[in-house]
Amino acid sequence: MAGYRKPLVIVNFKTYAEGTGKNALKLSKISEQIHEQSKVYVAVAPQFTDLAMIANEVKIPVFAQHIDSIHYGSFTGHVLPEAIKETGAIGTLINHSERRIPLKDIEAAVKRAKEVGLLTCVCADTAENASKVAAFQPDIVAVEPPELIGTGIPVSKAKPEVVTDTVKLVRKVNPTVAILCGAGITVGEDVTAALKLGTEGVLLASGVVKAKDQSEALWDIVRAMTS
Repeated sequence: MAGYRKPLVIVNFKTYAEGTGKNALKLSKISEQIHEQSKVYVAVAPQFTDLAMIANEVKIPVFAQHIDSIHYGSFTGHVLPEAIKETGAIGTLINHSERRIPLKDIEAAVKRAKEVGLLTCVCADTAENASKVAAFQPDIVAVEPPELIGTGIPVSKAKPEVVTDTVKLVRKVNPTVAILCGAGITVGEDVTAALKLGTEGVLLASGVVKAKDQSEALWDIVRAMTS
Protein backbone atom coordinates (compact mmCIF):
# COMPACT_ATOMS: atom_id res chain seq x y z
CA MET A 1 0.00 0.00 0.00
CA ALA A 2 1.31 3.43 -0.92
CA GLY A 3 1.75 6.13 1.67
CA TYR A 4 5.13 5.65 3.33
CA ARG A 5 8.60 4.35 2.81
CA LYS A 6 11.42 3.15 5.02
CA PRO A 7 13.16 4.36 7.12
CA LEU A 8 10.14 5.71 8.91
CA VAL A 9 9.54 7.93 11.93
CA ILE A 10 6.05 8.16 13.42
CA VAL A 11 5.61 10.96 15.94
CA ASN A 12 2.72 10.22 18.30
CA PHE A 13 1.32 13.48 19.71
CA LYS A 14 -0.63 11.61 22.44
CA THR A 15 -2.69 14.23 24.34
CA TYR A 16 0.23 16.48 25.22
CA ALA A 17 -0.45 20.23 25.31
CA GLU A 18 2.53 20.65 22.98
CA GLY A 19 0.72 18.45 20.43
CA THR A 20 -2.81 19.79 20.69
CA GLY A 21 -4.68 22.21 18.40
CA LYS A 22 -2.46 25.00 17.05
CA ASN A 23 0.57 23.34 18.63
CA ALA A 24 -0.27 20.14 16.77
CA LEU A 25 -0.36 21.99 13.47
CA LYS A 26 2.94 23.72 14.24
CA LEU A 27 4.66 20.41 15.01
CA SER A 28 3.14 18.80 11.91
CA LYS A 29 4.59 21.56 9.73
CA ILE A 30 7.99 21.09 11.38
CA SER A 31 7.70 17.38 10.63
CA GLU A 32 6.72 18.10 7.03
CA GLN A 33 9.74 20.37 6.52
CA ILE A 34 12.12 17.76 7.89
CA HIS A 35 10.43 15.07 5.82
CA GLU A 36 10.97 17.13 2.67
CA GLN A 37 14.59 17.98 3.44
CA SER A 38 15.72 14.49 4.41
CA LYS A 39 15.50 10.97 3.03
CA VAL A 40 13.40 9.89 6.00
CA TYR A 41 9.64 9.54 5.90
CA VAL A 42 8.12 11.37 8.85
CA ALA A 43 4.51 10.67 9.83
CA VAL A 44 2.44 12.21 12.61
CA ALA A 45 -0.32 10.81 14.83
CA PRO A 46 -2.34 13.69 16.33
CA GLN A 47 -5.56 13.53 18.33
CA PHE A 48 -8.85 12.81 16.56
CA THR A 49 -10.01 16.42 16.88
CA ASP A 50 -6.94 17.66 14.98
CA LEU A 51 -6.83 15.04 12.23
CA ALA A 52 -8.78 16.86 9.52
CA MET A 53 -7.05 20.19 10.12
CA ILE A 54 -3.60 18.64 9.92
CA ALA A 55 -4.33 16.31 7.00
CA ASN A 56 -5.55 19.32 5.02
CA GLU A 57 -2.52 21.46 5.85
CA VAL A 58 0.44 19.10 5.39
CA LYS A 59 1.50 16.57 2.78
CA ILE A 60 3.08 14.01 5.08
CA PRO A 61 1.39 10.81 6.29
CA VAL A 62 -1.15 11.44 9.05
CA PHE A 63 -2.19 8.56 11.32
CA ALA A 64 -5.06 8.33 13.78
CA GLN A 65 -4.20 7.12 17.27
CA HIS A 66 -6.86 4.38 17.24
CA ILE A 67 -9.84 2.94 15.38
CA ASP A 68 -12.62 0.59 16.43
CA SER A 69 -13.66 -2.39 14.32
CA ILE A 70 -17.19 -1.07 13.84
CA HIS A 71 -19.34 -0.26 10.82
CA TYR A 72 -21.84 2.53 10.28
CA GLY A 73 -24.55 2.38 12.92
CA SER A 74 -25.36 2.98 16.59
CA PHE A 75 -21.90 3.15 18.15
CA THR A 76 -21.80 6.41 20.08
CA GLY A 77 -18.30 7.29 21.26
CA HIS A 78 -16.55 4.75 19.04
CA VAL A 79 -14.08 5.57 16.27
CA LEU A 80 -15.40 4.65 12.83
CA PRO A 81 -12.67 3.72 10.30
CA GLU A 82 -14.55 5.40 7.46
CA ALA A 83 -14.69 8.64 9.47
CA ILE A 84 -10.91 8.55 9.95
CA LYS A 85 -10.46 8.01 6.22
CA GLU A 86 -12.71 11.01 5.51
CA THR A 87 -10.43 13.31 7.52
CA GLY A 88 -7.63 12.71 5.04
CA ALA A 89 -5.59 10.49 7.37
CA ILE A 90 -3.87 7.59 5.61
CA GLY A 91 -3.40 5.25 8.55
CA THR A 92 -3.91 4.44 12.20
CA LEU A 93 -2.14 3.16 15.25
CA ILE A 94 -3.73 0.07 16.79
CA ASN A 95 -3.18 -1.33 20.28
CA HIS A 96 -0.87 1.35 21.65
CA SER A 97 0.06 0.53 25.25
CA GLU A 98 -2.16 3.42 26.39
CA ARG A 99 -5.09 2.12 24.30
CA ARG A 100 -4.70 -1.63 24.44
CA ILE A 101 -7.33 -3.97 23.04
CA PRO A 102 -7.74 -7.77 22.99
CA LEU A 103 -6.00 -9.81 20.29
CA LYS A 104 -9.28 -10.60 18.52
CA ASP A 105 -10.09 -6.89 18.37
CA ILE A 106 -6.66 -6.12 16.93
CA GLU A 107 -7.30 -8.60 14.13
CA ALA A 108 -10.73 -7.10 13.49
CA ALA A 109 -9.36 -3.54 13.50
CA VAL A 110 -6.64 -4.44 10.99
CA LYS A 111 -9.28 -6.04 8.75
CA ARG A 112 -11.56 -2.99 8.93
CA ALA A 113 -8.65 -0.64 8.23
CA LYS A 114 -7.79 -2.60 5.11
CA GLU A 115 -11.42 -2.45 3.98
CA VAL A 116 -11.38 1.34 3.97
CA GLY A 117 -7.79 1.75 2.75
CA LEU A 118 -5.98 2.78 5.92
CA LEU A 119 -2.42 1.78 6.73
CA THR A 120 -2.02 -0.01 10.05
CA CYS A 121 0.72 0.33 12.66
CA VAL A 122 0.06 -2.27 15.33
CA CYS A 123 1.88 -1.92 18.64
CA ALA A 124 3.00 -4.84 20.80
CA ASP A 125 4.61 -5.03 24.22
CA THR A 126 6.69 -8.18 23.69
CA ALA A 127 8.39 -10.03 20.87
CA GLU A 128 5.90 -12.87 21.22
CA ASN A 129 2.92 -10.56 20.92
CA ALA A 130 4.56 -8.76 18.02
CA SER A 131 4.73 -12.04 16.14
CA LYS A 132 1.07 -12.74 16.91
CA VAL A 133 -0.13 -9.41 15.54
CA ALA A 134 2.23 -9.65 12.56
CA ALA A 135 0.23 -12.68 11.46
CA PHE A 136 -2.76 -10.37 10.89
CA GLN A 137 -0.82 -8.78 8.01
CA PRO A 138 -0.60 -5.17 9.23
CA ASP A 139 1.63 -2.76 7.33
CA ILE A 140 3.80 -1.95 10.35
CA VAL A 141 4.54 -3.56 13.71
CA ALA A 142 6.02 -1.45 16.52
CA VAL A 143 7.43 -3.11 19.62
CA GLU A 144 7.18 -1.01 22.79
CA PRO A 145 7.76 -2.39 26.29
CA PRO A 146 5.28 -0.26 28.28
CA GLU A 147 7.51 0.09 31.33
CA LEU A 148 9.97 2.15 29.24
CA ILE A 149 7.49 4.44 27.50
CA GLY A 150 8.05 8.07 28.48
CA THR A 151 11.07 7.26 30.65
CA GLY A 152 13.79 8.45 28.29
CA ILE A 153 15.37 5.01 28.68
CA PRO A 154 15.42 3.53 25.14
CA VAL A 155 14.39 -0.06 24.61
CA SER A 156 17.12 -0.30 21.97
CA LYS A 157 19.70 0.03 24.77
CA ALA A 158 17.91 -1.14 27.92
CA LYS A 159 16.35 -4.24 26.40
CA PRO A 160 18.00 -4.90 23.03
CA GLU A 161 16.96 -8.54 23.19
CA VAL A 162 13.32 -7.46 22.95
CA VAL A 163 14.09 -5.80 19.63
CA THR A 164 16.23 -8.60 18.19
CA ASP A 165 13.73 -11.25 19.28
CA THR A 166 10.93 -9.21 17.71
CA VAL A 167 12.73 -9.01 14.38
CA LYS A 168 13.44 -12.74 14.46
CA LEU A 169 9.95 -13.87 15.42
CA VAL A 170 8.05 -11.38 13.25
CA ARG A 171 10.06 -12.26 10.14
CA LYS A 172 9.05 -15.91 10.55
CA VAL A 173 5.37 -15.10 10.18
CA ASN A 174 5.50 -11.95 8.04
CA PRO A 175 8.62 -11.32 5.93
CA THR A 176 7.42 -8.01 4.48
CA VAL A 177 5.95 -6.05 7.41
CA ALA A 178 7.89 -2.94 8.49
CA ILE A 179 9.27 -3.24 12.03
CA LEU A 180 9.59 -0.17 14.23
CA CYS A 181 11.00 0.28 17.70
CA GLY A 182 9.45 2.44 20.40
CA ALA A 183 9.59 3.22 24.12
CA GLY A 184 12.11 5.69 25.49
CA ILE A 185 13.47 6.74 22.09
CA THR A 186 14.72 10.29 22.68
CA VAL A 187 17.94 11.06 20.83
CA GLY A 188 19.70 10.04 17.65
CA GLU A 189 21.96 7.47 19.25
CA ASP A 190 18.85 5.60 20.47
CA VAL A 191 17.74 5.35 16.86
CA THR A 192 21.16 4.23 15.65
CA ALA A 193 21.04 1.40 18.18
CA ALA A 194 17.54 0.43 17.07
CA LEU A 195 18.49 0.30 13.39
CA LYS A 196 21.55 -1.82 14.13
CA LEU A 197 19.24 -4.30 15.83
CA GLY A 198 17.29 -4.76 12.62
CA THR A 199 14.40 -2.31 12.82
CA GLU A 200 13.36 0.02 10.02
CA GLY A 201 12.35 3.07 11.97
CA VAL A 202 10.93 4.34 15.25
CA LEU A 203 7.64 5.26 16.90
CA LEU A 204 8.19 8.00 19.45
CA ALA A 205 6.39 10.73 21.35
CA SER A 206 7.68 12.80 24.27
CA GLY A 207 11.27 12.92 23.01
CA VAL A 208 10.06 15.19 20.20
CA VAL A 209 6.65 16.50 21.27
CA LYS A 210 7.81 17.75 24.68
CA ALA A 211 11.28 18.86 23.58
CA LYS A 212 12.23 22.50 24.13
CA ASP A 213 13.26 22.65 20.48
CA GLN A 214 11.01 20.23 18.59
CA SER A 215 12.72 20.83 15.27
CA GLU A 216 16.20 20.09 16.58
CA ALA A 217 14.95 17.03 18.49
CA LEU A 218 13.39 15.58 15.35
CA TRP A 219 16.39 16.48 13.22
CA ASP A 220 18.60 14.58 15.67
CA ILE A 221 16.45 11.51 15.14
CA VAL A 222 16.40 11.87 11.37
CA ARG A 223 20.14 12.49 11.04
CA ALA A 224 20.80 9.27 12.92
CA MET A 225 18.63 7.40 10.41
CA THR A 226 20.55 8.71 7.41
CA SER A 227 24.09 8.61 8.77
